[in-house]
Amino acid sequence: MAQTTVSVRMDEDLKRDFDSVCDELGLSMTTAVILLAKKMTREKRLPFDVSIDPFYSPSNMEALSASIDEMRRGKFVTKSMTDLDAMADE
Repeated sequence: MAQTTVSVRMDEDLKRDFDSVCDELGLSMTTAVILLAKKMTREKRLPFDVSIDPFYSPSNMEALSASIDEMRRGKFVTKSMTDLDAMADE
């Protein structure tokens, strides 16, 4: 089977962390990428869920900014469990 080279650009920290995880699993990064390509080719889909992290939702970012502003003004920032649960449901 003929071989070809695929070049991927990524953040240096991501590459280092990816290489570390691969090493812990006993894989090279090349083997990990080939495994991903084979699984995607076989299943015709991404082999994991892709979603937006709710932490970065506009409402949560607004609440975090408000809390940071209060903290900078020397106020204690308090949230009840009800507040936190409501934020988690957004």
